Amino acid sequence: VTGGSSGIGKCIAIECYKQGAFITLIARDENKLLQTKKEIEKYSVNDKQVVLCISVDVSKDYEQVENVLKQAQEKLGPVDMLVNCAGTSVTGKFEDIEVNSFERLMAVNYLGSVYPSRAVIATMKERRMGRIVFVSSQAGQLGLFGYTAYSPTKFALRGLAEALQMEVKPYNVYVTVAYPPDTDTPGFAEESKTKPLETKLISETSSVCQAEQVARVIVKDAIQGNFNSSVGSDGYMLSILTSGMSPVTSITEGLQQVVCMGIFRIVGLFYLGSFDSIVRRCMMQREKSESSDKTE
Repeated sequence: VTGGSSGIGKCIAIECYKQGAFITLIARDENKLLQTKKEIEKYSVNDKQVVLCISVDVSKDYEQVENVLKQAQEKLGPVDMLVNCAGTSVTGKFEDIEVNSFERLMAVNYLGSVYPSRAVIATMKERRMGRIVFVSSQAGQLGLFGYTAYSPTKFALRGLAEALQMEVKPYNVYVTVAYPPDTDTPGFAEESKTKPLETKLISETSSVCQAEQVARVIVKDAIQGNFNSSVGSDGYMLSILTSGMSPVTSITEGLQQVVCMGIFRIVGLFYLGSFDSIVRRCMMQREKSESSDKTE
C-alpha cells in the first residue's frame, strides 16, 4: 500500500490485515510508518502476519521504487494486490496556483502510481494473478472550481487504468479504479484550510465519508475484480455518468449503465447548474465587496 501511513491508505492496509494479509506499507515519513505499523498489528488474525515498512518517495526515482519492491517481495513473497494510494492536493484558482505545483501533483498523483505498478506488473503476469488498485477521486470524474491542478492528475489515472486493464486481463490480472468522495483524512483537513470559497460551497453539497467505510468498499471491489469502485449514491451516479468506454465486470453492470445514463444525465445537469450558480454568486459578492472598498 503506497501512501499507507495515513488516511485511506492506512485504512485499506488495516482492512486487508484483518483478512489475514501480509502488508507492505510505503510512504515517505518513517516515523509515521512505524506508528501506523503498531496500529495495524493490533488487528492481526494469526501469528504469522507481518507488516513491513518502507520509506521511499514513489514519485521521484523509478529504479529506487523498483529496488525496494524487489526487497519487499524477497521478504514477504510476490505482491498479490498493489494499492496505489499516495497522493496530495493543491486547491486554488488556476492563475493563483504556482506553476511548479502542477508538476509536483502530476509527479506524486500520477507517476507515483505508474512506478510501483510498473515494478510489479511483470511478476503478476507471470503468476497469472494479481490486483492493482488506483485510488483516484470524484474529482477524477468531474472537474470542479479550484481543482485545476488536482483533477487532471486523477483523470490521468483512469486513462492509465483502462489501457492497462486491456493489456493484463488475459493474464487474470485485474485493475480497479476507486473514486472516493470527500473523506475525513488528514490530507482532506489540510486541503480544506486553503480551499477557495466556491470549492467549499460545492463540496458541501455532498457529505464527508469516513476513511474506514471507503477502505472497505475499495478492498471488496478489488478482491471481486471490479473495474470501478464508488461510494454512496452520488458515487454510483457519477460512475454511471462517466462510464464511457470503461470495462464492465458483468452484463448487469453494463445494463444498469445503459438504463440509468439518461436519467442521471438530467440529475447531473441540475447539479452543474447549481455549481455554476454558486460560482456566479461568489463572483458577484467579491466584485461588490471590492467596489465598496474602493468607494471607502
